[in-house]
Amino acid sequence: MYSQNELDEAVAAGAISAEAAASLRAHIERQHSSPTVDEEQFRLLTGFNDIFVAIAAAILLFSVAWIGQRIGAGLGLAIEGEGPSPLGPLAVAATAWALALFFTARRRMALPSILLLLAFVGGVFAAAAFTLVLAIGPEQLEDNVQLAGILGAAAGGIAAASAWLHWKRFRVPITVAAGAAAVAAIAVGLLVAALGDTADNARDLILGFVLLLGIGTFLFAMSWDGSDRARITRRSDVAFWLHLLAAPMIVHPVFTLLGLNDGNATIGEGLVVVLLYVVIGITALAIDRRALLVSALAYVLWALSDLLERFGAVELNIALTALVIGSSLLLLSAFWSQARAAVVRPLPDGIRDRLPIVNRSAATPQPAA
Repeated sequence: MYSQNELDEAVAAGAISAEAAASLRAHIERQHSSPTVDEEQFRLLTGFNDIFVAIAAAILLFSVAWIGQRIGAGLGLAIEGEGPSPLGPLAVAATAWALALFFTARRRMALPSILLLLAFVGGVFAAAAFTLVLAIGPEQLEDNVQLAGILGAAAGGIAAASAWLHWKRFRVPITVAAGAAAVAAIAVGLLVAALGDTADNARDLILGFVLLLGIGTFLFAMSWDGSDRARITRRSDVAFWLHLLAAPMIVHPVFTLLGLNDGNATIGEGLVVVLLYVVIGITALAIDRRALLVSALAYVLWALSDLLERFGAVELNIALTALVIGSSLLLLSAFWSQARAAVVRPLPDGIRDRLPIVNRSAATPQPAA
């Protein structure tokens, strides 16, 4: 069995033509009852060996982090003596890069590549942050929100640069989302630094800023989606991870700013949550991405449970909520293609032409990304 990425690589290497690859995909898709364009596919596993290697890599990275921490503490390179040392995450980042040279660059293993990318960028971010704290002195950060924001932004900038370097070398789809998260960290850090001591009282402002960043990330994801409307190259995988990042950055600030998750919601507020979830569901159908639905799921589960409890179904509120939501999502999944068609076809041509195609037979061959 050949994956989408392997077909892309075969086209890029000149082993087969783009037309032949598209014909092969079309033939395979005709063997299934539902078109793959509506299945939101992305590479996570190529076999159980992915899980085996990922577990082994996680154990190795944990041990390297532990050893690096102990060495750093022994050399006096730890925050306040026994605190975190930059040598631990630095060792993790170096090990993750070395492992990626084989398991990502040569073996093209999906799950280990994701794990190693996250370990590399996260290790670089932590190492940069701890190094900056050591250089400045942890005592300088006490009650100094402005300095903490600047250090967070600086560490985010270094992490973003490391994500760009990893992308140039390995082209793992999740790398773009990791870089976008680092850029968001830079922006939030700079905002906190600008607010200074008033940051603690500016929660709504920070949440609104995160919402704007989430919308920007969403639009960035749509630009990747729009360049591969047929979902046949790794550009679609890049968009998937960006949508997965954007979803909580949009959903959480919206529900929090509206006061819908403070634990004291009224029946009207609970109905607002359900209405917002319907709007989110329509948006998810239009862009053919389920990440928004998953991110908002906790809020609608809470809202329905609270509503049922207020109507007297105290003992069964959780069970009834799970029954309603689970049944609805399964029904939506079963008729996803038909629901998408009903949502997308009435839209103006300018919008529809930027969304993933509804009719799979309309797809045209695209070169590999």
